[in-house]
Amino acid sequence: MSFLRATLGSYKTATIRVFALTTVILPGALTPAWAAHDEKGQLFDGPGGKLYYEVIGSGNATPLVLVNGGPGFDHTYFHTSPAWDSLAKNRRVIFYDQRGNGRSAALKPGQSCTLADQIDDLEALRAHLGVEKMDLLGGSWGGYLSMAYAARHPDRIAHLILVDSAAPKWSETIFLFDQVFPETTERQAGGAFAREFGDKAAEDASIREYLSMIFYSPEKRDAYMARMGDLGYEPAVARAISKATKNLDLTPKLAGFRFPTLVITGRYDMNVVPLTAWRMVHAIPAAKIVFFEKSGHLPSYEEPDKYRTVLETFLNEH
Repeated sequence: MSFLRATLGSYKTATIRVFALTTVILPGALTPAWAAHDEKGQLFDGPGGKLYYEVIGSGNATPLVLVNGGPGFDHTYFHTSPAWDSLAKNRRVIFYDQRGNGRSAALKPGQSCTLADQIDDLEALRAHLGVEKMDLLGGSWGGYLSMAYAARHPDRIAHLILVDSAAPKWSETIFLFDQVFPETTERQAGGAFAREFGDKAAEDASIREYLSMIFYSPEKRDAYMARMGDLGYEPAVARAISKATKNLDLTPKLAGFRFPTLVITGRYDMNVVPLTAWRMVHAIPAAKIVFFEKSGHLPSYEEPDKYRTVLETFLNEH
């Protein structure tokens, strides 16, 4: 999920500014607690406080670090896909909660939470894991963070995978929620006033409305939403990141990427439309793109078998 904050705000503009999970977002990002997964992670001291991470699998292949969408959610939506267990047969797969989210330390009053902070946290995780290079997969907002990390630390990247990622220039991401789901966005707009005053029930209702718009399959959508637990959304994180990245443009950095890069997009992603991925793949030298024809914002969930095969092939052929 990608940048979710605008989804929880006003819908007066013609274009909805959202990233989630996967994404977007976020979603990508939109990281509900997935009750079926038993967390067995640990904490370490990051630059801004305790950071939570979990490792599954083992083996000699390059570790794969997953960067979730949001901002404002934790990593747990990744556990909706069985793909990671397969990938973990010959490598470590690492999940982590970004600064201020999930099991990581909550933001303190006035604490910095910028894109630079998030890059530093990810670099601290790499160092803590003791790996020279890592494969990095970012979904939605996590894709934006992964691009920013790769631009800062290109020598630490073995492979980069961007899944339904936000555009490298924040303002150029295209959303179609209000054009495809007008009845849903109208209901969300009705709760905007309450959300502005921190009404948690209104926020949760808006997030659920948002989640209802990011799937290709109604059956997959209903199954996903039926199993959601506490949504765990952290508005302070979303506000801080959205403010810090509002005017940033990573586009000039993409031409310098020299590591293998794979761009993935759901054909029916209303949260980050495929044109965003199409433009991105043409900006990154030798990048590859794969469309998932029966997916919205979360192809790892909607088409897990294809997703696993695509990732394994990409990671093993370079």
